[in-house]
Amino acid sequence: MSDDRRDHFETTRWSLVLAAGGSDSAAARQALATLCETYWRPIYLYTRKSGYSAEDAQDLTQAFLALLLERHDFEHVRRERGRLRAFLLASLRHFLMNDAVHRHALKRGGGGALLSLDFQNVEAQYIRAPVDRRTPETLFERQWALDLVNQVRRRLRTEWQAAGKAEEFEILKGCLEEKLPRGGYQPLAARLGCTENAVRIAAHRLRKRFREELRATIADTLPPAEANDERAIDDELRHIFQALRN
Repeated sequence: MSDDRRDHFETTRWSLVLAAGGSDSAAARQALATLCETYWRPIYLYTRKSGYSAEDAQDLTQAFLALLLERHDFEHVRRERGRLRAFLLASLRHFLMNDAVHRHALKRGGGGALLSLDFQNVEAQYIRAPVDRRTPETLFERQWALDLVNQVRRRLRTEWQAAGKAEEFEILKGCLEEKLPRGGYQPLAARLGCTENAVRIAAHRLRKRFREELRATIADTLPPAEANDERAIDDELRHIFQALRN
């Protein structure tokens, strides 16, 4: 792992937030702020699907994130096994059941622009989605999984760009969706000006890096006791894939 990647993990790990407990740790607060900025979309969509207007859902999302950033007691996180996904969902349910918090959040406009969040694009996505029977919970879980996978894609794109292989990544990224791309490897080989076997090897390497990075990203959302547990990572990985199928 490069020094930049190691530094990123050290400053954004969920385990860092948990390890800080009730202490006033600047590193833990920064980690939590980064995690909020990374995983706010499932929170907004859950709130929106729960029946709130777009404006109210925006205010409530900001108010909920403000509450997380202001609060220093993480004891109840441990009771949720410390998984970031479970913690956020349980905390959000509790938050939305509190009518007093509702009124306060909406009255103050969600506490102002706490984080710079692109609500417009997510709202457009919500409106375009076909009407279905998804619950707020399944919508939260699916968006959580999508955000996590897209986070990994962005990291891989940056990695390939740094290696001077930006074009190769853009041509091969479709191989992440299916082992054998539609039409086979020959069209990709023609675009890259190499042999079909070379493309097959490059695609295999890209998928391998994707799996490695996906597992590392999942580990970042687990508590310290589970972050290095392959079975715990496998369990969360299965949950992610199931959510994507819903």
